[in-house]
Amino acid sequence: MTNDKPDDWLEIGKIVAPQGLSGELRVYPDSDFPERFEVPGKRWLLRPGDTEPQPIELLAGRYISNKNLYVIRLAGVENCNQAEELRGCKLMVPASDRPELGENEYHVLDLIGLEVFMQVSGEFVGTVVDIIPAGNDLLEVKLHESFTTDKGQMTNDKGQITNDKKQKTVLIPFVEAIAPVVDLQSGRIEITPPLGLLEINN
Repeated sequence: MTNDKPDDWLEIGKIVAPQGLSGELRVYPDSDFPERFEVPGKRWLLRPGDTEPQPIELLAGRYISNKNLYVIRLAGVENCNQAEELRGCKLMVPASDRPELGENEYHVLDLIGLEVFMQVSGEFVGTVVDIIPAGNDLLEVKLHESFTTDKGQMTNDKGQITNDKKQKTVLIPFVEAIAPVVDLQSGRIEITPPLGLLEINN
């Protein structure tokens, strides 16, 4: 039995490829905070197969908006071959190193596991299982079995209820107009989805 505590670390991005020939790296971000990639300082690198990240120095970084990724430079990585060796590595920071949030801002890990309810009816919709980064982040919600059955979404092409018990997921835009209430204390999100949203993504 190991003493590894993955909860002690936050994954902020994944190195996906070298950038050019001078050792720069392309990083796909898992964080909404640009300073994670643009402000020089200590970060941690988790190599595939390792359980403990190793410290590394971030020297510089910039955002490439049309590709939704960052290009960063790490200390000791000075050519394309060295950069290629880091493909697939994850960039980490200690879980305690959380930036101060502004109003209506949330950490991704705080949202996963929250229960989702219809604001008007109070009906239980399902549970947040992931956050999909996009222009507006998307909540991936695993629908509760009673919700899918009640809504007639588990039907065959003849409109008959099937015995398909596989839980389905929907993607819900995480914007104030659709998710006006986020209550971390109570562990719930209340949504007011436009007509058809829960069916379209199902």
